[in-house]
Amino acid sequence: MLSRAVGSPVNAALISFAVGFLALIVAVLALGVRPNPTEVRALPWFAWTGGFYGAVFVAVAAFAAPRIGITPFLTISIAGQLAMALVLDSVGAFGLPRTEISPMRLMGVALVLAGVFLVRR
Repeated sequence: MLSRAVGSPVNAALISFAVGFLALIVAVLALGVRPNPTEVRALPWFAWTGGFYGAVFVAVAAFAAPRIGITPFLTISIAGQLAMALVLDSVGAFGLPRTEISPMRLMGVALVLAGVFLVRR
């Protein structure tokens, strides 16, 4: 709805993140929490990519959901996240313990992908 009103999915994402930013400023001020500058500077580069990926997700959602429907879009999104999580677990990404890709885990993701197909029908 926002995307249609403001003329593009990117504009909708910008407005969504601006409102979220303002809400977080209010929360930070109300809670009195402040980041530790030393710890922030020590973060690896990839720790900063979450905002970028979040913005891309919101823009893609604003574009895709009206075209394919919310349920198929979210189901595809979850399936993609699960598939990527299998890969990240298998290499022990972000310092987490390694978890091998097992046939049962692959079957779980395959069932979610089958759900995408069923939801689209």
